Amino acid sequence: MIHLSVVSPVYGCKSCLHELYQKLVQALQAITPHFEIIFVNDNSPDNAWGTIVELAEQDKRVKGINLSRNFGQHYAIHAGLEYATGEWVVVMDCDLQDQPEEIFKLYEKAKSGFDIVLAQRLVRKDTFFKRMFSKVFYSVLGYLTETKQDSSVANFGIYHKKVIAAILSMKDKIRYFPAMVRWVGFKLTAVEVNHQARLVGETSYNIGKLLRMALDIILAFSDKPLRLTVKFGFLISSLAFFAAIIQFVRYLHGDISVAGFASIIISVWFLGGIMILILGIIGLYIGKTFDRVKDRPVYIIQQTIGLTHE
Repeated sequence: MIHLSVVSPVYGCKSCLHELYQKLVQALQAITPHFEIIFVNDNSPDNAWGTIVELAEQDKRVKGINLSRNFGQHYAIHAGLEYATGEWVVVMDCDLQDQPEEIFKLYEKAKSGFDIVLAQRLVRKDTFFKRMFSKVFYSVLGYLTETKQDSSVANFGIYHKKVIAAILSMKDKIRYFPAMVRWVGFKLTAVEVNHQARLVGETSYNIGKLLRMALDIILAFSDKPLRLTVKFGFLISSLAFFAAIIQFVRYLHGDISVAGFASIIISVWFLGGIMILILGIIGLYIGKTFDRVKDRPVYIIQQTIGLTHE
């Protein structure tokens, strides 16, 4: 009977997998002898799958999932969660910025009556630009999705199996693990953990990817952009109405002698842009509905190792 499962998506971190494995074993053995480590290879370009197979052959407690292509970090996490059998599940990145030694602290807090214990990185060992961008990113994301977002909290945390079951029951085609954790509810808290600088490689999230991910999350978790366009349209209509009244009064007082060509062109372009923007937002939602109707799998597994129901 597995008591504790660890799910770690792997991309671009082959060189630190052995160290991660050793630290995980040491940390988990201090909690329970009944644990499993699930590495999910998200088509890592450095042949990380070979290292995962090597570790799984050496230690039966190590399991491996190899995705057919790169689906993204949160889809890889979901694949690992599907196979996790522990009463408690730890989700963490593979680059050792999340420290396996902190799992004991998360587990002890969970035992005090919490279903979710998130790792809070109050001192992030990232660049100044990345920290500031994260704060702005999560603030805007939280406003538009109407969910609480915290730039000091990522995927690292410990979750009871009923929380994982609830997340797996969600049929969303767009997967973003932190938002799904917040959405399902349950008793949640956070504890401060140490955050380390990245040892190998660079983050795969550039500004473009973050913006695309933010757009997907907003469309998946909220209709607020649509409601904002309605409010904006009402505001523009109100301003136009009052401007028309002012122009009418000016006309009655003889203040308008020659009609302005520039004001007409500006108005046409402005309103045209607003209409295109609104149609674009509606089109994005229709596109996501189309993706949902196609009902394609959110990830495809090429092969597994060490899993009893492979």
